[in-house]
Amino acid sequence: MHLHRGRLAVPSTLLAVSLVLAGCTSFSDSVGGSAGEEAAATTSAAPEPEAAPIEWTDCNEQIQTIVAGRSGSDRDLSFDCGRTEVPISYDEPQGATLPLFGVRVVSGTQTDRIGSLMVNPGGPGASGADAAIGLALTLPEEILARFDIVGFDPRGVGLSTPVECIPDERHDEMVAAEPRPVSDEDLDAAFAFAQKIADGCAEEYGDALGTFNTVDSARDLDRLREALGDEQLTYLGYSYGTTLGSTYAELFPENVRAMVLDAAVDPDTDLRANAEERAAGLEAGFDAFAANCVGLLAGCPLGAEPRQFVEQVLTQAAAAPIPSSEPGETRQATPGVVLTAIRAGLTGTESWPQLAQALAAAQAGDSKGLFSLADSYSGRLEDGTYSNLFDANIAINCADREEQFEESEIRELAAEWNAQYPLFGAGSAIGLYTCSLWDAERTPLPERDADGSAPILVIGTSGDPVTPLPGAVDLAEDLESAALLTWQGQGHTAYPKTDCVTAAVNAYLIDLVVPMDGLTCPA
Repeated sequence: MHLHRGRLAVPSTLLAVSLVLAGCTSFSDSVGGSAGEEAAATTSAAPEPEAAPIEWTDCNEQIQTIVAGRSGSDRDLSFDCGRTEVPISYDEPQGATLPLFGVRVVSGTQTDRIGSLMVNPGGPGASGADAAIGLALTLPEEILARFDIVGFDPRGVGLSTPVECIPDERHDEMVAAEPRPVSDEDLDAAFAFAQKIADGCAEEYGDALGTFNTVDSARDLDRLREALGDEQLTYLGYSYGTTLGSTYAELFPENVRAMVLDAAVDPDTDLRANAEERAAGLEAGFDAFAANCVGLLAGCPLGAEPRQFVEQVLTQAAAAPIPSSEPGETRQATPGVVLTAIRAGLTGTESWPQLAQALAAAQAGDSKGLFSLADSYSGRLEDGTYSNLFDANIAINCADREEQFEESEIRELAAEWNAQYPLFGAGSAIGLYTCSLWDAERTPLPERDADGSAPILVIGTSGDPVTPLPGAVDLAEDLESAALLTWQGQGHTAYPKTDCVTAAVNAYLIDLVVPMDGLTCPA
């Protein structure tokens, strides 16, 4: 059940930061008995109160302790943690509210402050607050000198009334499940598991499940802009964050100052086409990883045929799950764990060496490296519990979608795509079925041209395995004021990985100098 649209890799810090906060509120506490009546979100305009102020708390000491020793941690940075309230339903803006949690980072070198740079790392389900912390360690100093870096967890995510309806043991089952279901038996098991997930979340949240949608998150984003005191929004979104950003630009075009949409999700393809594009992108990403490995001067740990090597590891794991040398680890790696680790390793070239070594170690009987990668992808923590990454990912994706698929369609697609995309095709097909079972109000994403917006910068990467380049091309064509920047590199997201992209984005964010539409940056 892989629904991820992809996310920017950022350090996971907020479980520790949450200790700073008093009385984190659950969603059920927020809505009380009126959740089912007030949670349905629509695009209709309604009179809205002024944005609630953000209550900032100094959490510098806690976060500095957590990030100590990481690259960039020697920067002169201060951290504040914040909370504010937004309407649960924008149909009832004066009604019940839910709290959002965020982090603001300010550099000690800041001069001539422009305002806040709001960031979102994607998923959906990844923490915007974590992203603010991670990006403050990696963004160019020129950006930190002009902007506060601000990230809020969207509704249902992280510490913002998180959606939590998948038990930890079911998360483990999800990762370990057969990743390429093509037999009737495997497909029946996959359908039954998807039904379990849908039933559990419907039982936990009822009608309120549809609250966690992108349209309302975009409305939340505008209230955050207002509460921060910014006349217009300056925004940096990655992967699904481009969907959130482009939705904001459609709803509030006059409020856009500058918007960078990196690793853009295709707004035009239907769900089936999008799933096939992702399968094809991951296959191409694996081929790029394999070619790089074979070309290493020191030799490839996977031999001359990495794809064949992986198939052997998958067969090995299917016959006898592979144990881990990690002390106290009782899990053993199934084929599902192997392919989840590969998905994680393909998100960026910096992970390729770790992936190669993990696969080689697994073939030799030790799955420790595979679990390290798979756990980072799935949000599994050291104590065996999970963040709500998968819960929020499924809830938000399904709240945004109306397409339905029958079991018979999925069976045909699984067979067809397994032949075309042998590592990722069948899994992508079964992922289409999840939202067909979802019992929640749907709030479809609007068509987006952002007419009237200031220029928007869309970035695509030619070798992106998660959000393939055609998605960025389509989004740039749809947005009236967009300029497209292409990086001829590998991995998911481009900024700030290379000088050419970095220079273009910095000039745009700081001075509003829009790069030439169609600019291409070398790998």
